[in-house]
Amino acid sequence: MTVLARVLSLVRPRWGRLAIGLLAGALASGCAVALLATGAWLIARAAEQPPIAALSLGVVGVRAFAVGRAAFRYLERVLTHDATLRVLADLRVTVFGRLERLAPAGLPGLRRGDLLGRFVADVDGVQDVFIRALLPYAAGLLVSTGTLVFLVAVLPPAAAVVGAAVLLLAVALPAAVRRWSRSAEIDVVRTRGELSALVVDTLERVPELQAYGEADRRLAALDESGARLDTGLRRAGRANALGAAGLVLVVGLSIWATLMVALPAVRSGQLSAVSLVVVVLLPLALADVLAGLPGSSRELTRATASARRIFEVVDAPDPVIEPDISRTIAPGPVHLRVEGLAVRWHADNVDAVCGVDLDLPPGRRVAIVGPSGAGKTTIAMALLRFLEPSAGRVLLNGIDTRDLDGDVLRASVGLLSQDAHIFDSTVRENLRLARPEAAPDQLREALRRARLLDRVDALPKGLDSAVGEHGERLSGGEQQRLALARVLLADFPVLVLDEPTEHLDLATADDLVRDLLDEARGRSLVVVSHRLRGLEELDEILVLSHGGVVERGSHEELMAAGGWYAEGYERERGLEVAA
Repeated sequence: MTVLARVLSLVRPRWGRLAIGLLAGALASGCAVALLATGAWLIARAAEQPPIAALSLGVVGVRAFAVGRAAFRYLERVLTHDATLRVLADLRVTVFGRLERLAPAGLPGLRRGDLLGRFVADVDGVQDVFIRALLPYAAGLLVSTGTLVFLVAVLPPAAAVVGAAVLLLAVALPAAVRRWSRSAEIDVVRTRGELSALVVDTLERVPELQAYGEADRRLAALDESGARLDTGLRRAGRANALGAAGLVLVVGLSIWATLMVALPAVRSGQLSAVSLVVVVLLPLALADVLAGLPGSSRELTRATASARRIFEVVDAPDPVIEPDISRTIAPGPVHLRVEGLAVRWHADNVDAVCGVDLDLPPGRRVAIVGPSGAGKTTIAMALLRFLEPSAGRVLLNGIDTRDLDGDVLRASVGLLSQDAHIFDSTVRENLRLARPEAAPDQLREALRRARLLDRVDALPKGLDSAVGEHGERLSGGEQQRLALARVLLADFPVLVLDEPTEHLDLATADDLVRDLLDEARGRSLVVVSHRLRGLEELDEILVLSHGGVVERGSHEELMAAGGWYAEGYERERGLEVAA
């Protein structure tokens, strides 16, 4: 009920349109009931062969209710769908805004396919709360109430019978169907998300799966997940079939019961034979209006399960707390300083990094190295304020970054990561992400500095050449150089390079590091890397182990110390010589 209340709160700005749509839907259903009743009266009355004038009102009524049913149904569809689609658009903006705030550090437990499923399929599923559940239910109850009022005036015993049938169709049967299908519907939503995550993960890793002979096993996992989804759908379908069977049974019994209580009234003269036909067929008319309610309860369960998955993302705690009023950074040189920094990924975890100090005045270049899991990327995330320090602080020109809005900070501190995203667009549009107003000459200059201009000029359409999904039409080194050109175009005073040579061969990695250091001269630089070769010219190198700094100094000082850095550097040099 809490989830449902939150979903309903989303439509508060659209209540007027939905209310009019609900009224139109009720009028359309009312016209359907009145059409059947009027048609039954007209046929029964015509069997008595009265003067044609006596039938004119019924003829006009049939035409009016037929036209009204179509017109009001159209109006209902337009208003309710328009309002619901606007609600979904607002919800997507909300979810995307939360993803933007949470990524990357706030979503460690969610896979890409699962996030995609929540953003697309689950948001679409929320519309069923309004269109297939609550609105049909409300319209059905309004029409049923009006019909019962009419029956009370005509024949109270028949009203009691039809009222009992309405309670069964609108309350008891939907509740039973929802109870029977609840676990199945929740399983369907959950399994659909798991399948989406598995499909996306498989498609992104096809070469690796084939190279290591895991493709068949992954396909078997997809088949198993699809089979679980099919099982859930079948279970939900059985509950729906039982609801349909119950509907037929209740309608049939209510017609017979109405006939039984109406016949004595006809014999006593309380009810005419023509009115008998109308009274007996009213349960059948109401059945058409209430037929979807058992299914509506099932749709409500599925929609609220989808909403619950959405709210899990919306309610995820912020990895950082933005200040109410952000301070600003004055134009000019930027001095970054880290004092006693400790960082943890979750509030209930231990610190992944602890006691790190770093001074980065303008133009200073520092490397952070260490084995996997040492905390290198955690420091990079803290420098960019994707993670909040649990102790210590990060200062930018003497201002604690917790007093800066994330966008203000990241206008001065840029990131080039190992998995920098290349969009399925042109070279030009991928570059303009950094500076939308950049002129062609500025784009070409950024490509030249990244040593990629000759390659782009050789493409069929130059800057307007498509690079493919994830930059698949470029080599790994070219993709990273395009990302570098984008960073250079943004002209950040402080640049953080997080494993920039990951997935590249040794020669390409050496060339890229050399070009990175050349083009980054004059700006502060933090290089996060597990690779030690190519860092000889940096001003200082910090060696991390288990989240703490165990060695620091220049390349020459660390080599002379003979510790982890020296051993690793010699090992890499030996491997390169052997290669």
